[in-house]
Amino acid sequence: MFQDNLLAGKKVLITGGGTGLGKSIGRRYLELGAELVICGRRVEVLEATAQEFRAETGGTVTTHGCDVRDSGAVEAMFDAIWADGPLDGLVNNAAGNFIARTETLSPRAFDAVVDIVLRGAAYCILACGRRWIAAGRGGTILSVSTSGAEQGRAFTVPSAAAKAGVVAMTRSLAVEWGPKGIRLNAVAPGYFPTPGAWERLFPADAVARPQEMQVPLRRLGEHIELANLFSYLMSDGAAYVNGQFITIDGGRALQEGGGGDAVKPLFDWTEDQWAAFRDVGRAKK
Repeated sequence: MFQDNLLAGKKVLITGGGTGLGKSIGRRYLELGAELVICGRRVEVLEATAQEFRAETGGTVTTHGCDVRDSGAVEAMFDAIWADGPLDGLVNNAAGNFIARTETLSPRAFDAVVDIVLRGAAYCILACGRRWIAAGRGGTILSVSTSGAEQGRAFTVPSAAAKAGVVAMTRSLAVEWGPKGIRLNAVAPGYFPTPGAWERLFPADAVARPQEMQVPLRRLGEHIELANLFSYLMSDGAAYVNGQFITIDGGRALQEGGGGDAVKPLFDWTEDQWAAFRDVGRAKK
């Protein structure tokens, strides 16, 4: 689909790049010639992913243990990255999410999502942007969002609210920083199954019908499809794409609205079902 050197000469940081969608995007960036930097809280996971990528692609991969909720840790990470040369791109992928009845959430539970998704993205965007601006450099920032950021999403309110904040920041800075050569866009993936996150968001007895039936194309997304979109948006070929909220979901958001079949069974769950689900979630942490 792309020339092998599409991203040659670009150095890109992906937050939460050791697993899931971030890992798939990172692999594709390396295949297309980019130098990759990944960060996350679990250093051993990052190192395992980096070794896997080096063996597969022969590319350059650097890891940084960092909790993006900590602004000081984020600044220290960006100082360390810049010491070895500036970034050309940033992908805000780090996230946290779980289903819950909103009225039962404690402030700590609410903050657990908002601090990663909104504050973490803001800290990284600002750390990157101010360095580019100080040096008179341009750059590209992509943020993983969700259709819930525009439509709302029952039972995952902290995530929907935080992602909406990231979209607002993306659109605002696309205007403010556009004259400085900095582009920002947000991407809302649909159903792209990933181990762990899938079970937390779609417990088996909360699914009214197969997920693919909630998609007009009647199938789930493949990670390579999402990775190719992120590759295009990071490339020079997308130099005129700025401030956009791009959905890649096979048409699901149009069919399902603010959750549709994905949340209907949750309205009828008993206290015992919610308790059992919480216990499973705690056991997997």
